[in-house]
Amino acid sequence: MIYRFRVILDNDTEEDIFRDFEIRESDTLEDLHNVITQCFGFDGNEMASFYLSDDEWNQGEEISLFDMSDGLNDVRLMNETNLSDTVHEAQTKLIYVYDFMNMWTFFVELAEIVEVAEGVDYPNLMYVQGQVPTEAPDKIFEAESNDDYDDFDDDFNIDDYDNLDFEENWN
Repeated sequence: MIYRFRVILDNDTEEDIFRDFEIRESDTLEDLHNVITQCFGFDGNEMASFYLSDDEWNQGEEISLFDMSDGLNDVRLMNETNLSDTVHEAQTKLIYVYDFMNMWTFFVELAEIVEVAEGVDYPNLMYVQGQVPTEAPDKIFEAESNDDYDDFDDDFNIDDYDNLDFEENWN
């Protein structure tokens, strides 16, 4: 079977930048990494990772290009992970980060699973939209707001000096 992917550059510009391509389901995530770097014009020499993702693009388990843990942790590696074991009808989304110094971030989505077409070489770049910028788009890291919690909502009035009880609670 053949997996058809759409890979979208996460950027804040008006123009969508994405690539559509086909790859064999028997290929590894390292093969997918190589296709993505080639389709977007990268040399492929930087560190990269895939992350499992849910439908809201929340980052999950990491699958890394190299094991940087010095054997201290179990690490899933791209070259040991088949596409079909990671991406399927129930799990269609991945987040791909290339070059951790610049944080090129991509949304990878399985669009379709089709039969092998006779006379087509795989991987197969099908469609190109947009020009890749010379520098990675800036990332804005924001924590989720939690309006239900207030650090200073403890019924303590710092201006009420008469009720501070320094003598009672002094150590």
